[in-house]
This record gives sequence, C-alpha cells and structure tokens, in this order.
Amino acid sequence: MNDNNEFLGLPEPWPAPAKLNLCLHIVGRRADGYHLLQSAMQLIDLCDELQFYRRPAGVIERVGDNADIPAEQDLVVRAARLLATRYEVFDGVGIEIKKRIPVQGGLGGGSSDAATVLVALNELWRLGLKIEELATLGLELGADVPVFVRGHSAWAEGVGEQLTPCDFPEQVFLVLKPQTGVSTAAVFQDPELTRNSPVTTIRAFFAGGGHNDCVPVVRKRSGEIAEALDWLEEFGESRLTGTGACVFVALPEEATARSVLARVPARWTGYVVRGLNRSPLLDRLAHESA
Repeated sequence: MNDNNEFLGLPEPWPAPAKLNLCLHIVGRRADGYHLLQSAMQLIDLCDELQFYRRPAGVIERVGDNADIPAEQDLVVRAARLLATRYEVFDGVGIEIKKRIPVQGGLGGGSSDAATVLVALNELWRLGLKIEELATLGLELGADVPVFVRGHSAWAEGVGEQLTPCDFPEQVFLVLKPQTGVSTAAVFQDPELTRNSPVTTIRAFFAGGGHNDCVPVVRKRSGEIAEALDWLEEFGESRLTGTGACVFVALPEEATARSVLARVPARWTGYVVRGLNRSPLLDRLAHESA
C-alpha cells in the first residue's frame, strides 16, 4: 500500500468470493437474444480482497495492479461510478484489489469484485441502501453480480437474476485453470448449443444433480479444456463452471484434494477450495457497521 493512502473505513480488507456453477441448464431464449438459465451457484472460499482509500471529491480510480485498465472496462470502477452517479455521491475513492481468483475462468471474479464495491461503498458512503436495491443496481453491471451482493449461494433462473437462496453441501473441490479459454459470447452464439433443456426444480437438482449445457460446445472449441475435464475424470465427476475455462471436481476431504493437486500437470493452475453458503462479505460488513 502507498503510504499516502488513507483507509476509508476500517483497515481490514473486504472479501470478494468466487463461485462455481454446480449445474448450468439453458432452458430457452428470449426475444432479445438473452438465454434463459437454471443454475446452482455455490460460493467458494477463494477470494479477492479489496481495500478502499480516501480520494478528493469526484475522483474514483483503481490503484495498484491492473490500475491501467480503461475505466469503462473495469467493473470495480464502473460499480463505484454507478453508485456515485445514481445517488449523487461526491466523495472520491481509490480501490485496490489483491487478485486471487483467476480471470476469465468462469468463477465470477469480476462480478464478485463489483458486488463488493457496491456493498462496501454503500456502507462507507453511508447511503443506507437495502441489499435488494444494491442487487438491482448490480444487475446493470452483469447477471452474476446480484448473487454476490446478496451474499448467499443460490438457485438462479431467468437470465441469472431470479435468485432463491440455497444451502448446498459445503464440499471440498479441486479447481483447475487451463491456460486457454473460450469466449462466453462465442459459446452462447454457437448453433450447436443446447437451448431447450427441460425446466427442472431445486428439489430435482438435490435429488439427481444436473449438468452444464455448455460442455459439448466448450469441448469442441478448446482441446485444452476438454483435456482438463478428461484428466479430472479419474478422481470423480468433472464439471465445467460457467463457460469455463475452469473445471472442477468434488473430493471427499481436503487431504485427498491436496494429494490430487500435487499431480496436476504443471501447465495448469490448481486450487483446493471449499464450498460456502454464506459469503464472508456479510461478516466483513457486520464488522464495519458494528
């Protein structure tokens, strides 16, 4: 941290957890082209960490790593500016992120960072907005933002904005990040993508599990992701989160996961994580407001 930076609020960092799509069913398509989804979204304990610093009135900026990303492309800057503009906030803020969640991995890191900005600045700027209002605002930034704002694992429907809080088993997962990825837009535009999966229910998911309709298209488009999925099959049912690039498998305990992690080919990055139902962001918020 730069010595000239003065913390806005308490010095403890604000967490931004990643997520896994335990399933992703595409059940239709709206007239505007957006796909209708059903997905079990579980938070995991792999987190980015955000710090907020005082800045002169009207200055909203990213500091530290990736500070040179254009503001219009930076979700955390866009989130802060959206909040400031919508609610006529003139205070400035500098936002620093310690990245742990791999980018373009289907783990929701950018969306989670944006959600943490909304939740933290609502508190630090004393706006008094309710979580529901913040979640609605977050939807303007991306379909995955509301689940992170609400801070609980959920069953998602619609375009991802209709959320029912759910408690999934808090399992241990081994997550792999291949070097290459695929474009989410390209996957959803692919003519071979399944768009008519039968509508299911939360109860049916708990009883029989689910699948990810993007897997066949992603396998076709990325030989490396296909290879990673096949490699994990030796240890359990390998799955894809979102449109990838990350793939994962549930394992019985952390020791087993770490044993498998030691065998991961060097070209891939592996993470041993645990599923969460409640976001650590809610605990950090409670600490700030205590």
